[in-house]
Amino acid sequence: MENRKVCFNPHNNLLQLEEHMYNLVDVEVPNVFRNLFPYDEIPKIAFNDRIVPHCMPDNIWITDTTFRDGQQSRAPYTTEQIVTMYDYMHKLGGPKGIIRQSEFFLYSKKDRDAVYKCLERGYEFPEVTSWIRASKKDFELVKDIGVRETGILVSCSDYHIFYKMKMTRKEAMDHYLNIVKTCLETGVAPRCHLEDITRSDIYGFVIPFCVELMKLSEQYKIPVKIRCCDTMGYGVNFAGAVIPRSVQGIIYGLMTHAGVPSELLEWHGHNDFYKAVVNSTTAWLYGASGVNCSLFGIGERTGNTPLEAMVFEYAQLRGTLDGMDTTVITELAEYYQREIGYKLPARTPFVGRNFNVTRAGIHADGLLKNEEIYNIFDTEKFLNRPALVAVSNTSGLAGIAHWINTFFKLKDNKAVDKNDPIVIKVKEWVDSEYEGGRVTVITDDELIREIQNACDALEREMFTV
Repeated sequence: MENRKVCFNPHNNLLQLEEHMYNLVDVEVPNVFRNLFPYDEIPKIAFNDRIVPHCMPDNIWITDTTFRDGQQSRAPYTTEQIVTMYDYMHKLGGPKGIIRQSEFFLYSKKDRDAVYKCLERGYEFPEVTSWIRASKKDFELVKDIGVRETGILVSCSDYHIFYKMKMTRKEAMDHYLNIVKTCLETGVAPRCHLEDITRSDIYGFVIPFCVELMKLSEQYKIPVKIRCCDTMGYGVNFAGAVIPRSVQGIIYGLMTHAGVPSELLEWHGHNDFYKAVVNSTTAWLYGASGVNCSLFGIGERTGNTPLEAMVFEYAQLRGTLDGMDTTVITELAEYYQREIGYKLPARTPFVGRNFNVTRAGIHADGLLKNEEIYNIFDTEKFLNRPALVAVSNTSGLAGIAHWINTFFKLKDNKAVDKNDPIVIKVKEWVDSEYEGGRVTVITDDELIREIQNACDALEREMFTV
């Protein structure tokens, strides 16, 4: 106790006593937390009511894995598609570069070509980074292409160390530290992806490993980043939950016991238990500066934290968008559907076709009177997506005219009013549907079809979105 150092904590302006150091526990039998993860039962969320303090960093940001993890679950993007989306993300991130980095595979010529073309753009943000396995052969690709930072896969649970890599903890740590040193000796900043951290021995392996990484960072005067990878989506944000499932417990342990500063900490979540967004937000709240995301959440299995979700989480936490251009989210969604052929589920928040469409009759009445009643915010301002009202037997001519104008984005002299012959014809069809016994709202596809039929009958040009 007498030899432990007293130091000043700038986050809470209090003196604190240096925590105990944790040494590697090189077990002979893997610790797979069978009490929490009984494979033949649903995983368990246990509590010990150990509460850690909020520790929001001075600066928080988003990093992107659309071209890495986002490509592990779908057909690969073309070089041109990658470059176009990279341009969009640069615009979305704004002048302060809230979308700070984007990571790329280097294994195929297509991916390397995309990296070169994105580097040629000369953007400060998102910075182009790479991802490799923990092998010196992979690192040769990093050296050849000349990026300043690379991610390195450093699996940290005994599931991976013992069962996949067939190593002991000490052997795995030595292997990882060797490749990290190789990076540092050539001046490349390593970003260590601690795969499967939410099933790992935090105090027996993760913290001792990260202590050694921080020593290397200090020795080489190059930042070594720590990415906490919730590979299986087991992380939970509940206060008092036990590690390794506790997001805040992991972040607190890395900061307090391993000495990892906020700016070197990042969370990478998966959505297996529908917690990707809330876990990422929790990581911010408890000390991680970065959250790693994929556009529209596209990623392995259930996907990653959706990038667009964290844009709006940022704004809610900070009270400002800090220059991010959120209308680009809609442009990206339209690009995905138009050029890539990816169909976004209609009810996906912020980007789905129906995310701000009111269908219930009584809700539609309220929205027509004042859209704030049933719209989350000014979606026309922030996403170029005005609130829509679905058409039913109570919509009337005005409701149908409103639907046409908002769906097709018709304004001023291009807008139709309730007396337009097209509106009247569509209303006649709607009335006939409900007179025949229909009880559900009219779908968008049906309305588009009937509007097309009305345009054809009146020899008018069809509206375009």
